[in-house]
Amino acid sequence: MHILSRETWLPIDRATAFDFFCSPFNLERITPPELSFNVVDAPEGEVEDGVEIGYRLHLWGLRFRWRSLICDWEPGIAFTDQALISPYRFWHHNHRLIDQNGGTLMLDRVQYALPLYPVGEIAHFMVRRQLKRIFDYREKTIQEIFAPDSQND
Repeated sequence: MHILSRETWLPIDRATAFDFFCSPFNLERITPPELSFNVVDAPEGEVEDGVEIGYRLHLWGLRFRWRSLICDWEPGIAFTDQALISPYRFWHHNHRLIDQNGGTLMLDRVQYALPLYPVGEIAHFMVRRQLKRIFDYREKTIQEIFAPDSQND
């Protein structure tokens, strides 16, 4: 099992951050374009515990389906998306939001395992690097979305 952890401070309140991250369609906005990430099945209403969401993406020239179950639902604070179908043997991504310094600290903790153990572990260095790029892009894009309006300075 592998773990990827990230902390990102956002200049917005926790409620606004939670609403943003609960919308599966915002995931399309913060995912690198080269992944051709699309939500294909999501509820029209609010996301909550027990909801399933379907995606499609391209990675390393291959097309993948991904289906997540939303669990560990703590309204306004945290939730987890657990992969039911994905290119991973196991994927468990916890999103937690904490009030901090007049904004919100977003904590991401991803537990994942690669398929075809132990052979799949050979590719872990590539997967880890790709995940880092995805999360770097995500952090940069989120910061741009929520950047204070420089015209108001």
